[in-house]
Amino acid sequence: MKGTALVTGAAHGIGRALAVALATEGYHVAVHYRGSADAAQETARQCRDRGTQATTLQADLTDPAQARELVRRAHAAFDGSPLAVLVNNVGNYVHKPLLETSDAEWADMLGSNLTSTFATCQEAAPLMRETGRGRIVNLGYAGARNLQARPGIVPYVIAKTGVLQLSRSLASVLSGSGVSVNVVSPGVIETSVSQPLHEIPAGRAGTVTELVDAALYFVRASDYVTGQELEVAGGWNL
Repeated sequence: MKGTALVTGAAHGIGRALAVALATEGYHVAVHYRGSADAAQETARQCRDRGTQATTLQADLTDPAQARELVRRAHAAFDGSPLAVLVNNVGNYVHKPLLETSDAEWADMLGSNLTSTFATCQEAAPLMRETGRGRIVNLGYAGARNLQARPGIVPYVIAKTGVLQLSRSLASVLSGSGVSVNVVSPGVIETSVSQPLHEIPAGRAGTVTELVDAALYFVRASDYVTGQELEVAGGWNL
């Protein structure tokens, strides 16, 4: 086996697809969930069907202490299989007018998208550096670096812009250690809450498979490919 892959928010949707794809690649998989225990167990079952081991791990990643503990638990989940891949997929999304966004919604979107990524990356980096190999893939948001006004999703865009800065900075810190840090930034995907297809030059939503393939590229690539962002967005924002 290649080691252990931890996928956050892996109970269903894109997270499940990422987890199953990594199992197919030959990784043992730690399936993170916050409240969907039954769905997480189904993800783990599908991973095991690919001939690998899988376990489910519960944590509220808006709490940095729980996020760090999750990484340590994943690292120790399978004997002789240290943490080799971290995919930060979890992150809440709320579309709401800026002046109507509550303090709780603001904190939740920043916490689930950015603080969780900071905490898991900071905990995983030294573990991976010690083994001399690791792949960190963080999910961003296509267009977050453009600083275009998006008044319906301000905290989400701020969080995802932060993910880009965090990822590039961590990539610089870890360069040459065997650990890479990259970002996959989806635009409108078939599972997206909002579907402004008229804004997309490709004329359609992206598929989950297309998004997963982009993440797998970074997992398979050498550590010489680091600090990069790959948008899966059909030309959105060009």
